[in-house]
Amino acid sequence: MSETMSDTGSAKTAHDYDLLVIGAGSGGVRAARMAAATGARVAVAEDRYLGGTCVNVGCVPKKLYSYAAHFHDSFDDAAGFGWQMSAPPTFDWATLRDNKTSEIKRLNGIYQRMLEGAGVTLLNGRARLAGPHQVVLTQEGQEITYSAEKILLATGGWPWVPEFPGSELALTSNQVFDLERFPERFLVLGGGYIAVEFASIFNGLGSDTHLIYRGEMFLKGFDQEVREFTRAEMAKKGVNLHFGVNIARIDTLESGALKVELTNGDVLEVDAVLAATGRKSNTAGLGLEALQIELDADGKVPVDARFQTRVPSVLALGDLTAGPELTPVALAEAMQLVDIHFHQRAPRPLDYHTIPTAVFCHPNIGTVGLSEEAAREQFDGIRVYRTDFKPMKHTLSGSDERVLMKLIVDDTTDVVVGAHMVGEEAGELIQGIAIAVRAGLTKEDFDRTVGIHPTAAEEFVTLRTPSRY
Repeated sequence: MSETMSDTGSAKTAHDYDLLVIGAGSGGVRAARMAAATGARVAVAEDRYLGGTCVNVGCVPKKLYSYAAHFHDSFDDAAGFGWQMSAPPTFDWATLRDNKTSEIKRLNGIYQRMLEGAGVTLLNGRARLAGPHQVVLTQEGQEITYSAEKILLATGGWPWVPEFPGSELALTSNQVFDLERFPERFLVLGGGYIAVEFASIFNGLGSDTHLIYRGEMFLKGFDQEVREFTRAEMAKKGVNLHFGVNIARIDTLESGALKVELTNGDVLEVDAVLAATGRKSNTAGLGLEALQIELDADGKVPVDARFQTRVPSVLALGDLTAGPELTPVALAEAMQLVDIHFHQRAPRPLDYHTIPTAVFCHPNIGTVGLSEEAAREQFDGIRVYRTDFKPMKHTLSGSDERVLMKLIVDDTTDVVVGAHMVGEEAGELIQGIAIAVRAGLTKEDFDRTVGIHPTAAEEFVTLRTPSRY
């Protein structure tokens, strides 16, 4: 390494890069591109695929499979509008799977071109920390050491499966998209949004689907009424929901099927088991111990408002750190990190309280802000406006699917502090409502907004009478 003189006259090592990012997921790629745009010398190290979890085994393929599963309902709904099919529709798993794979390969190429276009160097290999400014890259058995003024850890999360007899027979969300054969009988273990989504997806694609959750109700942390409404709608669509129970063991039968014994004594025979039991920070082999960077009680990498770990030159963001495990959050954190470290702007903490999110179960969930339960704890008084109804589409389709919409209002200030929806395209609709909640608009602002008729969305601006206080 060459030596240069700093402004103070002392010797300063010239590093290979100003920023070296470990992990080419959404947050890492965004940080790399934005930092490179400032003129910084940037590299990204990745040993798997470009785009991270979201593009390859998360948001993107999951939404594509959710679209596919919705056609099941669409075919049924069409008859009420006069459409007749000469034969019952059939589903081909291989077509969906292979088309999905082609689309992801296309997206991988886009990510590579974006990095190259930004002037970012792509290092293909497994990287680990070796010092405050050193990263060792393992590539085809060879180790190469690079130095960087700053190192960003952006390796995301990795599926976690609890241990029980036969747990090795369970799939994770990393594997479920690429099954060789479609499982006619499918079981999901878990109660988070990933579990709920996959239960809906495989049910919609035609599997006899079971969801097993040890708790009393899935989607912990969501609004209680939303949880209950979703439970009822999913059950109507045919998902077999089992609460207050867990898997005791899984065994392989001679037929190749799986025998699943539950803790209540029930036995189910299925073709595949998905363990959607959460994700943990992907820190294995990252070399944190070399710098005495310890994980917190939740297994996350602790960082300060500048995204710095206990070693100031080592940064971290996204699913590695505390906060919502959502792609847009990682993207927002990446932008803020570049502002702080490459534009030298003072850190402005992100508002994690008004981050909208969607659950792509059937029907979808869209939510932003506080649940009714959280609002009651935070404010002296609240008003709850809610409605559930059969949407116009289903007056002819014959479906008994219903929609739930709900606003939570701080009674003192009239500010809308929460908005929730369960229904078709809830995620698309709640994005616009999220702008209003983030801006701190009042219920009067909602009331003075003219609705678009006839739409389900207009209900959010025509709710006039509180349902409860």
